[in-house]
Amino acid sequence: MTTTPKKRLLQPNMSGAPALSVFSGAGGLDLGLHLAGGRSLACIEFDRDCIATLGANRTLSQTALLQRDIREVPASEFLAASGSKKSEVALLIGGPPCQPFSKAAYWTSTGEEARRRESLPGRIKRTAEPKSYRRRTFDPSIDPRSEMINEYLRMLSGVRPAGFVFENVMSIRHPSSKPLFDAFLAAATKLGYAMTVSELNAAEFGVPQLRKRIFVAGLRGKHAPAPPRPTHSLTQERVLHLKKVVSVEAALEPFGGDSYFEKEEVITGRYADHLHEIPPGWNYKALSAWAGHPNPSFEAETRFWHFLLKLHPEKPSWTIAASPGPWTGPFHWKTRRLRIPELAALQAFPKEYVFTGVRRSIQRQIGNAVPPVLAQRVIETVLAPLEGRISNAAA
Repeated sequence: MTTTPKKRLLQPNMSGAPALSVFSGAGGLDLGLHLAGGRSLACIEFDRDCIATLGANRTLSQTALLQRDIREVPASEFLAASGSKKSEVALLIGGPPCQPFSKAAYWTSTGEEARRRESLPGRIKRTAEPKSYRRRTFDPSIDPRSEMINEYLRMLSGVRPAGFVFENVMSIRHPSSKPLFDAFLAAATKLGYAMTVSELNAAEFGVPQLRKRIFVAGLRGKHAPAPPRPTHSLTQERVLHLKKVVSVEAALEPFGGDSYFEKEEVITGRYADHLHEIPPGWNYKALSAWAGHPNPSFEAETRFWHFLLKLHPEKPSWTIAASPGPWTGPFHWKTRRLRIPELAALQAFPKEYVFTGVRRSIQRQIGNAVPPVLAQRVIETVLAPLEGRISNAAA
């Protein structure tokens, strides 16, 4: 896992390329900006715990933190809080809420999975009328959180930075969401930005997690940024200069001692015995006839894939969820829940990074964050062409 000298991590970059951050969350993009040599002048974030997390880290000690609904913040006020004027900022960074575009949003909308389960042999039939599911195509535009893409565009227009970075889930390109995404790209083009759209896997950039996300990197003018180049290989063979992906065992090793014990990590309840029986790298399907289990407890393909999912120590983690259910993985291969420092490590946050709030809030912050190392690589592709031509009237 990529590490950062402690001094550089904890001290703000006083002379770095100036940027503004929206939908800042726990600061993954902001920390990536810091690692790339930039500095956040101001952040907008609605969640109180996220604002507390941002304020607890010295990398943002010189940053104006606005706990506001972005819809109520004029671009002129945002610029004033940062001490900047329009067109003086190098970058705008942010990832609008992804829930309207998530797989769960459209996968569960048709009721097909529930219908399939009800038709399985041996299922107890309902005494009441069968449940009726209205077939429809999920329309994310009816979710008010979808408006936040337009808020990003409003800030992009009002701030007019030299470049920007936009992040979201892969399923923003799903047919039900694609019109909104295409409209975003068209609007940014109209504002004068040339863009590169990249589908990136965090594991290929030194993050011990198989986490795929969409990034849009834009530069004002005719020339789009180059896509970031992977530093690690997902294949078994070494590819040219690429390193092996980082395993979860390597990432979590510093946090395995008793001093990091959390009472929430202990597994009890309905499926505790089942989880103990599942080998590393498997999920509930290990206890099915499909996997050759002599006394199957589950039928394959009847649950979400992350049900009772266990990490394999020699491989990267699966995607860390922001709000997992009690039996949603990934679980530690030693049959326990992951500790908060371990969750942060799987997102490649440095050990010194501080999170605030109760456990549920902290896990949500970590799960929603952009891995800082991945953010760094994307932001560097935008900052590099700007060297020597960033307008900063305060200089």
